[in-house]
Amino acid sequence: MTKVGLTGGIGSGKSEVARRLGERGAVIIDADRIAREVVEPGTEGLARVVAAFGEEILREDGSLNRERLGAIVFADSEKLATLNGIVHPLVGERVAVLQGQAAEGAVVVYDVPLLVENKLAPLYDVVIVVDASDETRIARLREYRQMPEADAKARIAAQASREERLAVADVVISNEGSIEELEAQVARVWEQLVARKSTT
Repeated sequence: MTKVGLTGGIGSGKSEVARRLGERGAVIIDADRIAREVVEPGTEGLARVVAAFGEEILREDGSLNRERLGAIVFADSEKLATLNGIVHPLVGERVAVLQGQAAEGAVVVYDVPLLVENKLAPLYDVVIVVDASDETRIARLREYRQMPEADAKARIAAQASREERLAVADVVISNEGSIEELEAQVARVWEQLVARKSTT
């Protein structure tokens, strides 16, 4: 099994790269999606989060009000640590299950937004960074997510810098151009991953 860590700042196009690698046969493990799944209604994770933060973080339908919880934890580092202490082990357990289900010799791509921030690079055989300038990313966030420019800049500032991400990269996919250019780069990277798999 080849373990690939895939990361990139918000608006870089990381999810698009993950999707295209998945189309080629990679097993995609999406850390963000799993983090949402482990706190869905009826889960042990949601019960623990409610026990820690109270019923006011729930919507009327019993689902987690992410915005309200975010406002609480991002203003208080201790509360954020409490939340991470609940969610991260559950995510780790789910990732281990998915990893165990992958076929022998699979290329497993872990889509991890905070790979650099959480110093996870050593866990992977290959780290791929999807890179784009801050200006390009802000423009995408404004266009595709209707995010105000000030919010886009704040989200980018809260993440690792381009330099910090590039410092841990084994492979860089530059996503400043067209979808066709991105597709060509993904195709080359996939060939490298398959070639690497056959030699390990």
